[in-house]
Amino acid sequence: MTGQQIHKPSIAIYPGTFDPITNGHIDIIDRALNLFDSLIIAVAVNSAKDPVFTLKERIRMIEESFEGRQRIQVQSVSGLLVDYAYQQNAKAIVRGIRAVSDFDYEFQLALMNRKLKREVESVFLMPGFRWIYISSSIIKDAARNGGDVSDLVPSHVNKMLIDKFSSVKQTMRA
Repeated sequence: MTGQQIHKPSIAIYPGTFDPITNGHIDIIDRALNLFDSLIIAVAVNSAKDPVFTLKERIRMIEESFEGRQRIQVQSVSGLLVDYAYQQNAKAIVRGIRAVSDFDYEFQLALMNRKLKREVESVFLMPGFRWIYISSSIIKDAARNGGDVSDLVPSHVNKMLIDKFSSVKQTMRA
């Protein structure tokens, strides 16, 4: 096979709580797919955060957001992310960076991951300018208080947010 090289598909992991998935997450996923052959969206199980949506709901949101799209897998993940990435033969862990404050935290994680598994790189991607200010936390807070977030999340996610927070308000009134 002189002069020919066998292409080994590149896999990346994009981890997160995705509570809920936002258009900013989707933008990062699209950017990552321009760099890697396939992407595993790793939904955190044992997050230190207290998610509003169940793991099943979060996975369903993501799957519906990418229905019919190739090169994407959605899996739940617990434990050490860099070990999971290594087990999946991933070349990289993709992280979205919105501001310097994100970078400070992500840089520390990347250094620890490099110490644990040198084979797995960390790749930082910035979302498009339109999404730079949004986060799942901000979206949940706005939706919880009746704000319109319909242009910041996929339509099915917006519906789930409305349903979730209207049921919470009804429970509080009872």
